[in-house]
Amino acid sequence: MDVQARCAADSIEEVIRRYQRMVFGLALSYTRSRADADDVFQEVFLLYYREKVDFNSEEHRKAWLINATVNYSKKVTGSTWRKKTGPLDEREESGYEFSSDDENLIYAALLTLPQKYRVVLHLFYFQQMPIDEISKALRMKAGTVKVQLLRGRELMREKLKGDFLNA
Repeated sequence: MDVQARCAADSIEEVIRRYQRMVFGLALSYTRSRADADDVFQEVFLLYYREKVDFNSEEHRKAWLINATVNYSKKVTGSTWRKKTGPLDEREESGYEFSSDDENLIYAALLTLPQKYRVVLHLFYFQQMPIDEISKALRMKAGTVKVQLLRGRELMREKLKGDFLNA
């Protein structure tokens, strides 16, 4: 069976199981809200189910899911309703719990960065995507991804410097 036929044969459940952590994690990194990330997750997989896109490869499917996640995340965070309302309480929602305190600290610092750095850092470090795949998925030049990774790392280094020195 060729790659395109195999991609078409995958059930929605199998696709969700394979990509749920990636889609939810990226949505959470982008929106910084568990409730919004849940909404994005549902919308992305609902769109995937409705569209029935023919994918050339698994990389094509992954890029489509990343692109859809980023687009829905932008829609959620940029909505007029969201801009005119505030949270019920000021506490931050935690989305993930990692196995170590250091990992939790790093992820918390990541969520404080500007969106453009959060997305590329999340894809690079949490999804282990190479730069060329990130650039294709986000439809930006590889050089732009490299610059955002560099600047994001610098911001992370500054944010984490005091936390790791005090630990």
